[in-house]
Amino acid sequence: MTTTHFGFQSVEEGDKARRVRGVFDSVAPKYDLMNDLMSLGLHRAWKAYTVLVADVREGQSVLDIAGGTGDLALAFAKKAGASGRVVHTDINEAMLRTGRERLLDAGVALPTLVCDAEKLPFASDSFDVVSVAFGLRNMTHKDAALAEMNRVLHPGGKLLVLEFSKVAKPLEKLYDWYSFKVLPGLGRLVAGDDASYRYLAESIRMHPDQEALKALMKQSGFGHVDYHNLSGGVVALHVGIKC
Repeated sequence: MTTTHFGFQSVEEGDKARRVRGVFDSVAPKYDLMNDLMSLGLHRAWKAYTVLVADVREGQSVLDIAGGTGDLALAFAKKAGASGRVVHTDINEAMLRTGRERLLDAGVALPTLVCDAEKLPFASDSFDVVSVAFGLRNMTHKDAALAEMNRVLHPGGKLLVLEFSKVAKPLEKLYDWYSFKVLPGLGRLVAGDDASYRYLAESIRMHPDQEALKALMKQSGFGHVDYHNLSGGVVALHVGIKC
């Protein structure tokens, strides 16, 4: 069997999706609260910047992959308006259910479906914008997922990948201490789950850095790729244009 990484562990490829699903089944009820706590609220600014760069306009179609609790989908829906279309997806049913309820509470009903980013159930050239926030690093075959995102975009369409990345050198020691000491403890106290937040810290270290992800996106068919470092590289927003 071919192996891949699950955090720092080596696991069979077929087992990774099940393990990732277990992580998000566990954290779904406290996901938004933990995001606020562990990022000191910065995740809201990162996502707001992503929405700004996406520049979604009235009538456009948007696919939100790994949409989770629906904050980006909600923001895009406001931009696309009644004549637009925003599709809210996630591979994890527990996260998607939480997001759908949150969207309905906000008075917004969007097409919502469970789907695998490596095998998107949409026709080619279907969307103006595709987004994936904090989900790419959990995918087993990132190249396949990126190629699928390219496929479903209209020519000239835009992919936005918001993801944890490689921090600036002066921040490394502090960031490692926070990631491996503070985060699991916070997860245990708030969510009753330290293992999932230890996995989070490990998965960040195994994810391609800024330049490597840029190269992977180009290999997956994007003609122009750029990235924006946020908060000293804790997070990076990669933007790819389908040519």
